[in-house]
Amino acid sequence: MSSEIVSSNPIVDAYEYLQIINNLDGTITRNPNRYPNTLATQDLDHPTLVLFKDIHINQSKNTWVRIFIPGNTPDTFSNKKLPLLVYYHAGGFIHCSAASTIFHNFCTKIVVDLHLVIASVEYRLAPEHRLPAAYNDAVEALHWIKTTHNKWLKDYADFSNCYIMGSSSGGNIAYHAGLRAAAEVDHFEPLMMIKGLILHQPFFGGTQRTGSELRLVNDPRLPQSVLDLMWDLSLPIGVDRDHEYCNPTVMGGSELLDQIKRLGWKVLVTGCDGDPLFDRQIELLKMLEAKGVQVVGHFSVGDYHMVHVTEPSKAEALHAVLKGFIFS
Repeated sequence: MSSEIVSSNPIVDAYEYLQIINNLDGTITRNPNRYPNTLATQDLDHPTLVLFKDIHINQSKNTWVRIFIPGNTPDTFSNKKLPLLVYYHAGGFIHCSAASTIFHNFCTKIVVDLHLVIASVEYRLAPEHRLPAAYNDAVEALHWIKTTHNKWLKDYADFSNCYIMGSSSGGNIAYHAGLRAAAEVDHFEPLMMIKGLILHQPFFGGTQRTGSELRLVNDPRLPQSVLDLMWDLSLPIGVDRDHEYCNPTVMGGSELLDQIKRLGWKVLVTGCDGDPLFDRQIELLKMLEAKGVQVVGHFSVGDYHMVHVTEPSKAEALHAVLKGFIFS
């Protein structure tokens, strides 16, 4: 890691890049057209590759889950249930939704290719709800899923074969939700058996620049000034980027990783060398290895941050990795 301290001089206007306006009351105004949504409206009597619907978790927080099942499941389903993937979307903690079309399509393709069930969680966004609000919502969703009477989940999901997955900031959420779930595993088992975590190009940081951050400081897809602003808007007020929410390697990592090791959970960390967060992901992998966690790393060459989401044609490579991890 480089010893250079984070610069306060942005190269890119992060507010303009993110299409947000900072308000005096601590909220932000977002461009409502930047990330189109897909509504959970479909003709369930019409043949389709994937069925999906939204179910409220906590109406006071406006949190909910979008459930995806293979479209042929109701007619051709045998007694064998499908692995359950609990998914947290990306967006730098400040943008997007489980209904965002890019993540809706991402989940749909995973269901088609891997033939499993996905519960994609809607969590509260920062800065209106700073961390750990998203972590709280993530774990509340796990508890809701564990005890739900929803017919789709009860009939088609194998609760003894559950994985927690997130992309980018959702990967950060999946990591911290996994730590919390491991700490209170007795509240989940035997109703819900978590087998592992899938951290898809997870979003982490720190107060010192890494080599990949310096090399890709003006990356067109994820400039460093944008990364810095997303952390400034997301972290608890008054803490820096070496807080555990941002930098999981501080003090050698969480003691709860010992519990993940004891439970035998697997962890998959993915990344690519065209991502400014690449070195952070490598550091996370090495820390998990040092802790004795069963961790698998998959890092590609020539790709960029969230390539599997923005270029569906490249998602097949990720799906092959997921298939080997989940079904091995």
